[in-house]
Amino acid sequence: MANKLPVMVAHGGAWAVPDATSEETLQCVKNAAKIGYRILLQGGSCIDAVVAVVSALEDNPLYDAGKGSLLTTNKDIEMHAMVMKGDTMKCGGVLGVQRVKNPVQVARLVMEKTEHCMLDGENSLSLAKEHNVPEMPLEYFVTDSAQKEFDTFMKYRNCVDTLFNSKRDHDTVGAVALDLDGNVACATSTGGITGQMPGRVSDSGIPGSGGFADNNSLAVSSTGHGESIIKVSLARLASLHSEQGCSPQESVNKALKFMKDRTEGHGGAIALDKKGRVGIGFTTIKMSWAVIGGKLELTENNGQNRIAYGILPNELRVEQFES
Repeated sequence: MANKLPVMVAHGGAWAVPDATSEETLQCVKNAAKIGYRILLQGGSCIDAVVAVVSALEDNPLYDAGKGSLLTTNKDIEMHAMVMKGDTMKCGGVLGVQRVKNPVQVARLVMEKTEHCMLDGENSLSLAKEHNVPEMPLEYFVTDSAQKEFDTFMKYRNCVDTLFNSKRDHDTVGAVALDLDGNVACATSTGGITGQMPGRVSDSGIPGSGGFADNNSLAVSSTGHGESIIKVSLARLASLHSEQGCSPQESVNKALKFMKDRTEGHGGAIALDKKGRVGIGFTTIKMSWAVIGGKLELTENNGQNRIAYGILPNELRVEQFES
């Protein structure tokens, strides 16, 4: 059944976003959501929209994805991303890919151009080369802040518990969308954590953990402490609550509470069902998010010409949006 109005939801990661960059981080998430929403209005698919949104966030050095990726112990970057479609449940993920400007675009290639669900770094890079996905040198990805974080890590690496505090680490970007055909999709991308071992696998490239999409339940994009998210399969867990009759907001809240109770891990998630209902939650200090269209439980119907957004717990700002 065709949907009357599309819905676009984006997040910029659940972590302790510095006060100095909080507002810019939020504005950039809003702008990325607008890119995806315009694609949906023009009849683009939910996959087109989420990949475009996440690509825009990967290109922004404010976020730990793509250009803002963080350094491993051998001073390199390893990125992870996934996409999933709710109509067919086809998915694609890349694990530990290097030098690719937009890992989420390679994840889409895995979904659409192979028979597989995930590829590792070297082979996903080969797929990217085959389809002319742009590559960049290491210097493109390493920001001044990433270098400073790495230097701090090396100086205090014996204090690893403090450095990897799951409320404070940089994290993932992601998006979920509902298109005019009534289908949902998700996309998630990350550049890892400072000082991780080479070869560490993030939740962000794993369907069911970093993201999940099923027209019969939810599209979800997760963010937060990756190891905790993997342990509980956070995105799939939220969708299971939906299948049991919970709203998207209830589903997100229950999944995050379970993760915190069982693993002491913190994070966040955005969720969307085919009715256009939206769920947003996080247990970290901040998470930037933006919604265009659909219905948040905290508001009336958001509507085509309104964008809702926030970054602090219980914060809700709403303004007009010219599509």
